Amino acid sequence: MLVKPGEKIPADGRVAKGQSSVNEAMLSGETTPVSKEKDDEVIGGSINGEGSLEIIIEKTGSDSFLSQVIELVKQAQESRSRAQDLANRAALWLTIIALSAGAITLFAWVNLAGYDFAFSLERAVTVMVITCPHALGLAIPLVIAVSSALAANNGLLIKDRAAFEKAHEVDAVVFDKTGTLTEGKFGVTDIIPFENISEEEILKLAASVEAESEHSIARGIVESAKEKYPIKDFNSIPGKGAYATVEDRQITVASGSYIADLGFEPDAAETEGLTTQGKTVVFVVEEDRLIGAIALADIIRPESKQAIATLKERGIRCMMLTGDNGNVARWVSESIGLDEYFAEVLPQEKEGKIREIQDRGLRVAMTGDGVNDAPALARADLGVAIGAGTDVAVETADIVLVRSNPLDMITVLDLSAKTYGKMKQNLFWATGYNAIAIPLAAGVLAGQGILLSPAVGAVLMSLSTVIVAVNAKFLSLE
Repeated sequence: MLVKPGEKIPADGRVAKGQSSVNEAMLSGETTPVSKEKDDEVIGGSINGEGSLEIIIEKTGSDSFLSQVIELVKQAQESRSRAQDLANRAALWLTIIALSAGAITLFAWVNLAGYDFAFSLERAVTVMVITCPHALGLAIPLVIAVSSALAANNGLLIKDRAAFEKAHEVDAVVFDKTGTLTEGKFGVTDIIPFENISEEEILKLAASVEAESEHSIARGIVESAKEKYPIKDFNSIPGKGAYATVEDRQITVASGSYIADLGFEPDAAETEGLTTQGKTVVFVVEEDRLIGAIALADIIRPESKQAIATLKERGIRCMMLTGDNGNVARWVSESIGLDEYFAEVLPQEKEGKIREIQDRGLRVAMTGDGVNDAPALARADLGVAIGAGTDVAVETADIVLVRSNPLDMITVLDLSAKTYGKMKQNLFWATGYNAIAIPLAAGVLAGQGILLSPAVGAVLMSLSTVIVAVNAKFLSLE
């Protein structure tokens, strides 16, 4: 099959002809486009870069990479335990208690107190009416309705209520890197002049040359520049760079290996620190002079550092799980203050890493956006997908963050905690009310002249429901 520049590779196979770079970030977590040439393997779903590739399809159906990931998701979902609905169980027991209390009341008034059947039946009916688990049955659903509306208004889509309601118990949050903590696209992080030229001029020259290139690194340079020069005679160097005539000067923007082939020897001390951070470094040459270097990396979201700091203040461990290389992972981890990170983790290994963390006794929330994150999202106690992610990740997750903002993870935990607190308040009221109402309805104060009729019992039962509803309405994130 022929895959043109910018097209999605349709299925797993290998390159028969051509040379290009392929973006596999959504599948493997690797930020930097992977260079592909003859006999290299390609994965269905990845995006072809600037060159055309002829590929031979070798795996389809259940043998494909994507199908194997989906099978992992299925296994993880089947093995994850689900919490039973507390309100349903409580309502069942209260129903049993109501019927039992009614029967006991009838028996006690007839056989022990010696009253007639009609009087005793009235007491029994009053007990069953006032004990009706109406408030208890509504205590949880009313809070759920209010919290669901609050979640939607704050950009959260709750797909699994049971997992959401336990989110406040989370001890560790594991983030994917590409597309979650970072924006998933290249941007300029450093500019190093080698001559008496401003950083702005070096970036402007490089962006002018790269404006006609389709490579993701080129796009990162172009998007970071405010201005560009008009150019002519543009030429691409597949997999290595490009050159063009800019303001009557030949400007080349290329990789370190190509620059070395041209006979240039950049000072390693100038760029060594950048490469150890896992950044991609390209060099800018004017005619026969090496004038500067530009470092690019996956841009860290501005909100990531604040989100991590807030979570750590609450005693929650913050970790990162990525398929990217160790240098990149270390740079991101140190930049935003993570407690721990796991790098170069293959998609099929991510689910295992979540299990390892859970085996430490931690309740784990996983946040990700790619196909490679789906098994881990399914395995985690709480799976949170970034809304801009893949359909597989969104389908697998318990909660979707519509705004793709890591700070919304704080909102998830806050809303879960407040929802759980409001549920406890409602359950306490609904059950506490019955602890007083049942003896009163049964007639324990009959000696003081206090007897409740079934009609009064119905009013009190309704009043408890109103109180539960009003209390649920006060749920807020403030």
